[in-house]
Parts: sequence; C-alpha cells; structure tokens
Amino acid sequence: MVQTVRIEAVSRERAGKGAARATRRQGRVPAVIYGAKQEATLISLDPRDVMKELAKGGWQSHLYAVAVDGGEPVRALMRDVQFHPVTDRPLHVDFQRLAPGQKIRVKVPVHFLNEATCPGLKEGGTLNVVRRELEVWSDPDEVPEFFEIDVGAAKIGDNLRWSNVKDTKGTKPVIADRDFMVATIAPPKVEEVVAAPAAEAAPAKGKAPAKGKAAAAPAKAAAAPAAPAKAAAPAKKK
Repeated sequence: MVQTVRIEAVSRERAGKGAARATRRQGRVPAVIYGAKQEATLISLDPRDVMKELAKGGWQSHLYAVAVDGGEPVRALMRDVQFHPVTDRPLHVDFQRLAPGQKIRVKVPVHFLNEATCPGLKEGGTLNVVRRELEVWSDPDEVPEFFEIDVGAAKIGDNLRWSNVKDTKGTKPVIADRDFMVATIAPPKVEEVVAAPAAEAAPAKGKAPAKGKAAAAPAKAAAAPAAPAKAAAPAKKK
C-alpha cells in the first residue's frame, strides 16, 4: 500500500511572483494544490517538511494528506518542486488533488530476485537494467512499494520484460502498446588484445653494425717528386 504522509500547510491569499517572494521572505515555501476540477488552493509550507520528504526519495509516489490551516486533509500527490539554481533550496511545490476513484500515475521501483543463482550472471554476464522504475496507473490506496522480477533462470541474451513482473498488484502500465523491456542479461565484455610490435632484428653475429657513413678511403699517396733534370753538357771548344 502507498505511503500516506500528513503535511501541514497555511493558506495564502495572493498569487504571483511578488506574493511568492514575500512568502519566502517569511521563511516559508509557496505551494499550490490543483486538479479534480476544483479551484486551485494557494498554500505555504514549512521548508523543513519539504526537505524531509525530498530526502526520503520516491516522493512522487507518496500520497499526501495536506491539512490546510488544520482543516480536513486534502489527498494529493506532490507533482513538481522548483529549486533555487544556486542553493538548491525548494522555491515552489505543486500538489495534484485527487478526485474520488481517480487512478494516479506513479513510478514504482523494480527489484531483481535470485541474482546469485542466475546462470547468465554466473557465466560472466551482466544484468543490464533498462528501467529501474516502472510507470503505472494505480489506485491511490493500492500503490505497490516495489515490483519484483525473478532472474534465477535467466541466461545470457535473455530479455526481462513487463510480463516477467511477478505480481503487477492491480496496476496498468503507462506503456500499453507493447511488452516493454525492463532488463537484459548482457554477454561479458571481450577486451581486444593488441599484439606488441615485433622486436627489431638483431645484427648478424660477428658483424658490427654500421655507424654513420663509411669512412672515406685513404687518399692515394702523393706522387713522388720528379727527378731533377740532368745538367747540360759543356760546349766543345773550337
């Protein structure tokens, strides 16, 4: 059954940005309750109450009983929260009033059972969760806390869909045109092994590697100096 939370509120008369800023200066969070074909009700909240609900998680699936000025609580869902862009403080809260017999659209978390005995996971596969929450239409008083899917017999490559939910608990999926995917058992990732480059061939044994350019051949020996010319013979006397 859905969790019902009582939250105290104080009515406020004026709408608009100026009135909202004035409410914040008083240390409160402006809010509104709308829907069910009724006039919107302007209220303000204690910021500590808002932060407490936001810290719980899953606040969009909780049913709230908003008591305005201590009067009869109004059944509503917290539909939207606006935050300050720097401080993350809540600036405004929207509640949707519920009409009698009205179905509500909520997100319900999904839990996976028997992961320890799943054949696909034992073989190295991975549980790839596509949707951690399933959006459904539900009676306000019968919203499940969670759905369950048993993966105890799932193998690598198996798909787990809406039809694998053990008990839908009277809800109807928002996605109604197909048996949509919730999770898969993905195969193990194979890492590509890159071969190391082959080592450079070692130089032949006994042969020293060439270092730079070969030394120039020694210059030819200089030619021997020419023999001195013979002295001219003396001229004969007449």
